[in-house]
Amino acid sequence: MSTGEQVQGRRRSWVWLAILGVISLIGGILALANPFAATLAAVMLAGWTFLIFGILQIIQAFGDRGWSGFLWSLLLGLLTTVVGISLLFNPAAGALSLTMLVAVLFLVLGVVKVLYAFSLRPVSGWGWALASGIISILLGVMIFADYPWSATTILGVLLAIELLSNGIFLLMVGLGLRRA
Repeated sequence: MSTGEQVQGRRRSWVWLAILGVISLIGGILALANPFAATLAAVMLAGWTFLIFGILQIIQAFGDRGWSGFLWSLLLGLLTTVVGISLLFNPAAGALSLTMLVAVLFLVLGVVKVLYAFSLRPVSGWGWALASGIISILLGVMIFADYPWSATTILGVLLAIELLSNGIFLLMVGLGLRRA
């Protein structure tokens, strides 16, 4: 299929992309309006994801019992299922755990990006990587500085930012395809 045919095929889907973009934008605005509810929604979504993954992992393990990694596969499934159930039945504790994980992730990613920036130093634009790393470190420090209270809203705010970013992306691509 030629590039022109691909664009024509995608052009027909512009309305759907625009609709999905608007839905995502609305979700992002609602999440910003009530970050606590969005945090609980994010924890519940994570809980269901872990639970479903764990159950499927257990099924897969028993489907291949002769495999030397059966025990590890089964253990992974059981642990993942327990994490999912824990998040679903105690979302407040789940929010605390996930918020700590996000803070640690920001700190680690920030340090890695700073080190990466210095390795790029002769390259034009290395400062952007440095700035991104510093921002990630600051976000991690800010989350930890207000922990455990940050756990009530930070996941919801991050979800809102993702939904807004995704909404803008989908809407702009949809409108771009309309004009293509």
